[in-house]
Amino acid sequence: MAYFDNIPTVKYEGTTTKNMFAFRHYNPEEMVMGKTMKDHLHFALAFWHTITMDGSDPFGTPTMIRDFSTDATDPMEIAHHRVDAFFEIMEKLGIEYFCFHDVDIAPEGKSLKEFYANLDEITDHIKEKMDETGIKLLWNTANMFSNPRYMNGASTSNSAEVYACAAAQIRKGLDISKKLNGANYVFWGGREGYESLLNTDMGFELDNMGRFFHLAVDYAKSIGHLPVFLIEPKPKEPMKHQYDFDAATAMAFLQKYDLTDYFKLNLETNHAWLAGHTFEHELNVARTYNALGSIDANQGDYLLGWDTDEFPTLVVDITVAMYQILKNGGLNPGGINFDAKVRRTSFEMEDLILAHIAGMDTYARALKGAAAMIEDNYLEDIVTERYASFYTTDLGKTILDGSATLESLADHALEAGGHIELKSNHLEHIKSVLNDYLV
Repeated sequence: MAYFDNIPTVKYEGTTTKNMFAFRHYNPEEMVMGKTMKDHLHFALAFWHTITMDGSDPFGTPTMIRDFSTDATDPMEIAHHRVDAFFEIMEKLGIEYFCFHDVDIAPEGKSLKEFYANLDEITDHIKEKMDETGIKLLWNTANMFSNPRYMNGASTSNSAEVYACAAAQIRKGLDISKKLNGANYVFWGGREGYESLLNTDMGFELDNMGRFFHLAVDYAKSIGHLPVFLIEPKPKEPMKHQYDFDAATAMAFLQKYDLTDYFKLNLETNHAWLAGHTFEHELNVARTYNALGSIDANQGDYLLGWDTDEFPTLVVDITVAMYQILKNGGLNPGGINFDAKVRRTSFEMEDLILAHIAGMDTYARALKGAAAMIEDNYLEDIVTERYASFYTTDLGKTILDGSATLESLADHALEAGGHIELKSNHLEHIKSVLNDYLV
């Protein structure tokens, strides 16, 4: 059954088009820095906000018109309709990847065994659609925060029984990842944190989370399918304090528990804002640690203090983010997942298409801007000049090659009298010296 027959396949028509259902900046085959836009921008559709979100909020009931959820009453029949609608949207937009939580695609039922059976049936359907369309699974994950059993966490729960249930969901998630040939697998610790330290043993909970991740790695190896594991940092919501607070905190955890060989980070714009950072900052931290894996594309609202998950339209912000991604060499095998939802007032079916067009055009425009920044080399020249004394002076060279000691540095400073001449070095001279040094 088709649900978007009235909407044509979205094509690139340039900035002068008056067609709402057309791309103005995203031209999949346009070459940017030696690769097509499509290859730079592995866009992915998020099942949860796109298909299961109904417009309800703490102050109101659902508003969304969703034909694929209203023409059936059986939960599994609805789930099958949702899969068809989901792939239809991707084909309309030319999106080649997708992401989902386990509970997004299939009803949980009354037991884990029933949940497993439902997942098997729906993933059979998804695999058929993947084979038919060539669309790929960017990543999947387990929702271990919505069910009441996870009120005190999953891998950090105070209950061993809950810990075991979480392990069961991860095992099934990895089996599904293998079945659908997923490139990555995400952990978002929605309730891995605390509300009060007075009743929390943080060290114990972090140790258990570290054990849990090693169990996941071991199982993935045992089934012959080892995706890139991704941790998605977020500082708060729903817990007051979550253990994966930001990129730096997540990296400290991965290093402590010897997981850096298997894990990278999945970073989200809105989560960066909640942590008091820019998205650019979080991306830079991750690539500094060689751990930039994938991103969730959205934005918050400067006037609101919560995770609004709006579609990205702030071109300047996304341009400096794309600059970091290009400097990282891209995201492969990660991608750009639209973890974004239409507003409660955008209730028509066609709004799902229009919102993604806006997001895809924003990232395409940002890609071109970031590429121009890199090709111009202006910022690189500024950075080169800023740190030139470490490469162009005998003192700096001893620091970089490890021959300097604390004593030798102190003696140099004493001999110089502590006087530092402030001047701008000649950039061309610096570049020539650097070229000789770096060859």
